[in-house]
Amino acid sequence: MKSQSATLLAEVRTFRQHHPDVRYVDLIALDIAGHFYGKRYPVEMLEKVAAGSPLKLPQNAVLLGAQGGLFKIGDYCFNDGDPDANRRLVPGTLKPVSWESQPLGQMLITSDGTDAPIEFEPREVLAKVLERLHHKGIHPVVAFELEFYLFDKKLDNGLPQFARDPLSDDADDQPTLHIERLSRFSEVLDDMAQSAKAQGVDITVITAEIGPGQFEINFGHSDDALRAADWAALFCRSTRGVALKHGYRASFMAKPYLQFPGSGMHVHVSLYDGAGNNILAAHQQQPLRHAVAGCLALLPHCMPIFSPNHNAFRRLGGTVNAATRASWGFEDRDACVRIPESDPRNLRIEHRLASADANPYLVLAAILAGLEHGLEARQEPIAPLNEDRNSGTDFPVDMLDAVRAMQHQQVVRDTLGAEFVDVYCENKRQDHLAFQQEIHAREYRWFL
Repeated sequence: MKSQSATLLAEVRTFRQHHPDVRYVDLIALDIAGHFYGKRYPVEMLEKVAAGSPLKLPQNAVLLGAQGGLFKIGDYCFNDGDPDANRRLVPGTLKPVSWESQPLGQMLITSDGTDAPIEFEPREVLAKVLERLHHKGIHPVVAFELEFYLFDKKLDNGLPQFARDPLSDDADDQPTLHIERLSRFSEVLDDMAQSAKAQGVDITVITAEIGPGQFEINFGHSDDALRAADWAALFCRSTRGVALKHGYRASFMAKPYLQFPGSGMHVHVSLYDGAGNNILAAHQQQPLRHAVAGCLALLPHCMPIFSPNHNAFRRLGGTVNAATRASWGFEDRDACVRIPESDPRNLRIEHRLASADANPYLVLAAILAGLEHGLEARQEPIAPLNEDRNSGTDFPVDMLDAVRAMQHQQVVRDTLGAEFVDVYCENKRQDHLAFQQEIHAREYRWFL
């Protein structure tokens, strides 16, 4: 503990030397809904925290709904006295913020690794899965890919408008994969990439996607799965901020346009043993088949994680590469679980089902739980799409059915934690019900 405090203190002091104009640092963590919460600390107080002073925030901040409200979940929120819970600073994440009008820093905080971790905190859920895998000699290497849309900064009666092409000032309203779009939007895209790199995020490939104003950013592969999920979370925050600075809105909303492709979170995962051998490639790739079978078995029971809101379910079965059934295939982007072509050393799965606005910690935890289950159950998967285009198993396509499928599935409860599953499912159920408490203009058109 002393060595960690010394490391954190050195990190804070080095940051202050390099950024003497920064007076405040945002200490941030991701809640269940995938939004950041936290506190803005004077940088001199941060030194005290780094040196070992307690860092406490309300435990129930993790339970916030999609709109920031609290729901009654068991005794949480309204019958527990709203207690504080300890957090700790995540080493290596203190970085300058470039998109605010005033000099600012930010740093991740978490309850994992404290004396009393919050069982339903997303980062803690992933940390427990990883700890269990490491005890079994399994070491994941992970890379995220995130799709997002650029919109005009101004909304039209609450609805998004197409981003304006900086060169022509026309709306970028045509679906296209043309690389020229990267040039036309290069100023904002370059700032997004540089701002993310300043946060320590390993940005690699940038792609113009099919949707108008839609892009994809790939991250480097990391043998620290927690850090890989940190990167995905931090990238979303910095990208939204940079977009506003340039006169746009960046959105990771799953399906902003019904007629255009949705935005997904694709996760590449390979598994290695302690000697660095690719577990999935052993024995003529039989472990790969078992891992795929496990992923497909748990997938229908993790849909509230992969599609965390009403809009995310709209993306399923959409215009391009969005599956309607749990399926797999070699080099097949219509599959939920794709096996990219690679040499044995880099053999991996690409899990393509999650929406871009899903919680990266929970998505990765659910994927790893599926892989773990498959390696232990050693069952054969269904036929790949390459052999049978109709292959696949059904999964829930609305939130209430998805919550019912998740809450009582014993393997999910055992691998992700029963307390987390109960809390998460009730949070999603309440979010869904809250979403229904507004009459849309369409209802008046249909029924008035």
